[in-house]
Amino acid sequence: MKVYQGKDIRNIGVVGHGDCGKTTLVSAMLYTAGMTQRLGRVDDGTTTTDYDDEEIERKVSISTGLAYAEWNKAKLNLLDTPGYNIFINDTQLNLVAADSALVLVDGVAGVEVVTEKVWEFSNRYNLPRALVVNKLDRERASFDRSVASIQEVFGRAAVPMQWPLGEEKGFHGAVDLVTMKAYTYSNGGTGKGQPAEIPADVAAAAGAARDKLVEMIAETNDAFMEEFFDKGTLAPEHLVEGLRESVLARRIFPILCASATNLTGIDLLLNFGTEFLPNPLARGTVAGTTLAGEPVERGITDAAPVSLFVFKTMADIFAGRVSYFKVCSGVLVNDANLTNFGKSSSERLAHISVMQGKAPAAVPEIHAGDIGTVAKLKDTLTGDTLGDKQAPILYPPVKLPEPAISFAIAPASRGDEDKLGSALHRILEEDSSLRFYRDPQTKEFLLGGAGQQQVEVVVSRLKRRYNVEVHLKAPKVPYRETIRGTADVQGRHKKQTGGHGQFGDCKIKMEPLPRGGQFEFVNDIFGGSIPKNYIPAVEKGIIESAQRGYLAGFPVVDIRVTLYDGSYHDVDSSEMAFKIAGSLAFKKAMELAKPCLLEPIMNVEVYAPEAYAGDLIGDLNGRRGRIQGMDSRGTARVIKAQVPMSEMLTYASDLTSVTQGRGSFSMEFSHYDLVPQQTSEKIIAAAKAERAGVEAPEEG
Repeated sequence: MKVYQGKDIRNIGVVGHGDCGKTTLVSAMLYTAGMTQRLGRVDDGTTTTDYDDEEIERKVSISTGLAYAEWNKAKLNLLDTPGYNIFINDTQLNLVAADSALVLVDGVAGVEVVTEKVWEFSNRYNLPRALVVNKLDRERASFDRSVASIQEVFGRAAVPMQWPLGEEKGFHGAVDLVTMKAYTYSNGGTGKGQPAEIPADVAAAAGAARDKLVEMIAETNDAFMEEFFDKGTLAPEHLVEGLRESVLARRIFPILCASATNLTGIDLLLNFGTEFLPNPLARGTVAGTTLAGEPVERGITDAAPVSLFVFKTMADIFAGRVSYFKVCSGVLVNDANLTNFGKSSSERLAHISVMQGKAPAAVPEIHAGDIGTVAKLKDTLTGDTLGDKQAPILYPPVKLPEPAISFAIAPASRGDEDKLGSALHRILEEDSSLRFYRDPQTKEFLLGGAGQQQVEVVVSRLKRRYNVEVHLKAPKVPYRETIRGTADVQGRHKKQTGGHGQFGDCKIKMEPLPRGGQFEFVNDIFGGSIPKNYIPAVEKGIIESAQRGYLAGFPVVDIRVTLYDGSYHDVDSSEMAFKIAGSLAFKKAMELAKPCLLEPIMNVEVYAPEAYAGDLIGDLNGRRGRIQGMDSRGTARVIKAQVPMSEMLTYASDLTSVTQGRGSFSMEFSHYDLVPQQTSEKIIAAAKAERAGVEAPEEG
């Protein structure tokens, strides 16, 4: 495997909504570049970047696949990211390794929900990007309509750089608006176009599109603008220079056209990547911190001390833990000994390689800006920084949202119970968006993720990889308890059993805090009515009681407790006595302070064709949702609403049924709000029945 310098590398995140053709496009780019002998297809399970059993079976990308194409003396590292909202956290994690992005747009559907979300990720990482209108050979595909959808959402900075030849099944090529040359492709060809004359029926539209592109480039530079006013156009070399600079500065987002399945426009896409997308050195520096937390920047150059950031971890049953990293500075040589700065441990990087899907290719060294992998690091996980011990730096890990939903998970047998912990530990190393924890109230083990499908993938992997079978129970909605009133109470614990007794006495005031205030303890003791060493015990008794809940066993939040008085006994008082007194005071206060339930409210965005909008709004209203508004996206609608989590647990399958599979939705936590009285009574009754070991009475 050839070793590339940073100037010859392009790290490209391939992003977009699910089913827009990202994995097929990467396969087409690899095939056209001669990296594979046949065109991989998702339906056949033969693509390079979707190689996991779950991905092949489900025909969707679950985690980001990495492959590289060698083209025009450059190496294009292609990060094939998931496009379904349930797996979008993986896209966010892996885009940190990219230096640019290709945003795919379905030529039939236009801009969709996740298209906007990955655009936001690209903004967050300051990624130059281009848009690729894919699937232009499909029935009802339209480049014009797709461009209108793109510009409506992302603005006029998104401008065509190519113009298609033909429509739908007749799509067979493209005009490069920079050079004004046409290229045609034969169905089932090599992905390399043949030069051709621009057809007469396309010339006017292509010419008008070129004029807009030239004008946009001229607007980005005073000298170009002067030339444009003087000559009405730009010299070819200025056009190329201006477009390259504008892409890097994120002032222009070129729109390209392609059909990955028919290998149309793929070589033009590879040419664009090498000529107009930036190499990693173009960023200049990468931001980090010192070990003391002070901001610092490191030059992206071979001359700097070596440092690398681990952005992905894979659990391989044969190779063990495989760490994917980007060399942020310096040159990493094989068998290097580096320091994990976050964990103060030493790691030896033996057998470094670059990945072509699941196949590693060994390399002797990896230069600044390139991406590589290494197996069997001892302590290193996703988000860690490694580097030269003499030049410490920490790169910030990506912060992911907390899981939206949790399922109770139980081993199917005693044998599975013994293996479950270690197997899950490996899977959690691989997917840092998951959470696995034990509920102190129910004693159940909970697995939290972005949605049901993500958790089901974990269950399937447990069985496939580690031969561990588990059962999933209904997802637990993380209700909370709080108060609407105030209370002033006394908690007194007195017990005489011969010899030393127990005595603790405290007086507290309890009042509500604004939503999100969690818990606040105020020590307002004066005059030593309770000795200082017993005050933490009172607080601990209250906190533990709050965790156990009052109404239905859910944690109590958004309260302020003020300890203002009490009494003690020189002999009988102890920390335990005051802890019990605090617990008794808490329970009395909850009785008087109008306790109530809170439920998590989710921000929901539903994307579907306009014809289904009325039915979907009615359905969301029936789920106690509050409609926040509706936006147009071409012929589609995006409905925004706030809906209780408990009402969204079955929404994915219901939405598929209502929209015949043409709808999608995204969901993220917004806030906690009061549960309506009637619903609250049912939740409390069910919780009490469960704790009593009996089934809750049926409704009605």
